[in-house]
Amino acid sequence: MDWNQILSDSGLSEREVSVVNVLAGKPSMKASEVAKELGVTRLDAYKALEDLQEKGMVSVIADRPMRFTCPRIDQAVEQLIEIRRRQLNRIESSFQEIQSSVESSNFEFQEVEAEDNPKFTILKERVRILGRLEKMGNDSKSDLVMILGRFGILPLCRNATITSINDAAKRGVRVRVLAQLDKRTVRFYSDLHEAIEIRHSEEMEAQGAVMDQNEVIQYLNSDDNPVGKGKNDAALVIESAQFAENQRNLIETIWEEAIPFDIASKRYTEERITDPLKLTLNQGSFLEKIREVLMIEKDLPEEDTPFNIDAFMASGLEISDARKKLNHGGIASLRDFGIDLESLMRQIGNRVGQELAFSLRGISQEIEFLNEMMDWWEHAGLGTLSYDLEPEFHIKVQFSEFPEGGELPVWALDDGIIEGALQSRYPEGGEITVTREVISKDPEAVHVYNLIMA
Repeated sequence: MDWNQILSDSGLSEREVSVVNVLAGKPSMKASEVAKELGVTRLDAYKALEDLQEKGMVSVIADRPMRFTCPRIDQAVEQLIEIRRRQLNRIESSFQEIQSSVESSNFEFQEVEAEDNPKFTILKERVRILGRLEKMGNDSKSDLVMILGRFGILPLCRNATITSINDAAKRGVRVRVLAQLDKRTVRFYSDLHEAIEIRHSEEMEAQGAVMDQNEVIQYLNSDDNPVGKGKNDAALVIESAQFAENQRNLIETIWEEAIPFDIASKRYTEERITDPLKLTLNQGSFLEKIREVLMIEKDLPEEDTPFNIDAFMASGLEISDARKKLNHGGIASLRDFGIDLESLMRQIGNRVGQELAFSLRGISQEIEFLNEMMDWWEHAGLGTLSYDLEPEFHIKVQFSEFPEGGELPVWALDDGIIEGALQSRYPEGGEITVTREVISKDPEAVHVYNLIMA
């Protein structure tokens, strides 16, 4: 924090702060000289000087023309503090006087129901936003969720806000932190109290907070430099139970999909990806699939029918035989449930490829990276890879196992590894776009990955 921030926090306008900086500790100056220093009109300078004079910050020397003076900036701040202290003492004295007269007259205050209308406040500059977050930590009664994005943990650790959040956790408030971990910030999360739950989400770039069921802070703008002063930071404070509930519902959805901190942080502390792998099995009605597999009639009788022991036993035997067949059917039985095994194996391969690319992330040269990836793939006995420049740079994939036939499509796993490694190294929106092309399946399985340079 600097002198300008202190002056601004004490209630001085931006122009008044500039005038104090021009005058502080210098010989007396004319209004025209102040205006010239600030690059404003003499009228604007007079107005700011007059306001500062009323606040006791600036003194006037009666001369022709008038000249203005201001003490050193530290003395000016001390003077301002003393002015505010006297004002507060007068307010407190008046309040106690009125309070005494109210109590002596047995006056009863009429209770007024609080309005349910939402209240909105715009906060500018990081110091004010952090101050409001600190207040939320102090005021929270049951639940507080902090949304920190990628770098939001840094300002908290350099401010008293983290103390209020930790104190909330100590007194029994459920405090949760939803963030996007980064190797540069992961160590700062150790400053949070052990009772605070932390989760990581790749999709969470926003910043804000939700307190209990009545207050939300949503960042509107955040400084690109997370360790800067945040002069351009801005946030919207919404005091609305309905809005808070909607935000909480959204957070709960993201929270369920987010990864616990102790797992997600291993990417940065142990150099390993250990995040849970979530697979998409297929789409369609799995109820209909199991009806078909177990030979259950689609429609039950609308009316009760007389009990028939023979029909009952026959139906039971049919279902039992179907379950036995399913139990001994091996991998192929999964297809009966509508599970796309090729998609399943490809998704697992994608994850293996992502981890492979992560292990090779220290290689900056693209050709060296591709050579290392291809060497690993071939050494694992997954097939043969080659690359060429015509018609554009591409990697040709020839599998060691023919794609067709067999219960488990291992070739989809192999292909998924290459796909996952390339997409991890060259994500969407980068300078290199990756496309996949199936050249042939019969008699020789060949896939091609084109690397298109922007």
